Amino acid sequence: MNKTLIIYSTVDGQTRAICELIKGISQTAESEVTVASLEEAKELSLASFDKVMIGASIRYGKHRPELYHYINHNHAVLNAKQNAFFTVNVVARKPEKNTPETNPYMKKFLELSLWKPQQLGVFAGKIDYPKYGFIDKTMIRFIMWMTKGPTDTSGTFEFTDWQQVEEFGKAFAER
Repeated sequence: MNKTLIIYSTVDGQTRAICELIKGISQTAESEVTVASLEEAKELSLASFDKVMIGASIRYGKHRPELYHYINHNHAVLNAKQNAFFTVNVVARKPEKNTPETNPYMKKFLELSLWKPQQLGVFAGKIDYPKYGFIDKTMIRFIMWMTKGPTDTSGTFEFTDWQQVEEFGKAFAER
């Protein structure tokens, strides 16, 4: 049986939702898929999996430092597996910034990471103003105002292209 691990690093849950969809696409009678948070993954043996995917969100222009620590600590094992990485960020809502070649956060990730993933993906995220505390709501609204995004703090704005996620998941499952 093929064993796949999908690891997520998320702040508000959109990256986890993407991982769960990919799990549904990847899981078959011949494939067992485990979804784990970055914290949970630290307790798992990467050596026991055939394939590994990592998805990570951006907050205030950065991936979490723990993500880089985990990846750089495990890059040799990750490179030895079938693997993929995707980033989730609201900048990717713009067509000119929604590919691995054009997304500034993917470019930065590849500069800072010792791991060189075989498959890369960039997905637009979600803004859920009602869930945010005062500081996050104010900061994200300001960033959206500067980048001509939605600023209505009573609204939730999902930019994720779920068909794009499905295609990425299918391509990973077929590797």
